[in-house]
Amino acid sequence: MITDGLRSAGAAVRLWFAPGRIRAEGTTPDYRFSLANERTFLAWLRTGLALIGGGFAVDQFLPRLHPGLRVTFTVVLLAGGALCALRAVNHWVRCERAMRRGEDLPVTRFPTALALAVGVLAVAVVVLVLLGRTG
Repeated sequence: MITDGLRSAGAAVRLWFAPGRIRAEGTTPDYRFSLANERTFLAWLRTGLALIGGGFAVDQFLPRLHPGLRVTFTVVLLAGGALCALRAVNHWVRCERAMRRGEDLPVTRFPTALALAVGVLAVAVVVLVLLGRTG
């Protein structure tokens, strides 16, 4: 069971590096849908870059913040940015395959999880700012 899951995940990751293989499936969708899928991919990449930039900003511009908190916030933002980038390419491939197969687009909980994580982190920083602990 676990082996099948790993095999499936490995096959999905291989598609990231060989998008031409996706063309072997189904029929070509209206190009506008493929371009919209690409724009969504790029939006996810921009979000990932913004999170990475936020991680560096926390590390560099909040020197008076407790070192443990600063490192935690920095790592959470950097990891969130990395996850966003990985999720972007995975979602692009899944959507492109679904469109070519005439299937419903895949649903994901990632945007909700990301929004909650960013919201919680923002509230934590606001509380620290109000307490005067950010320098």
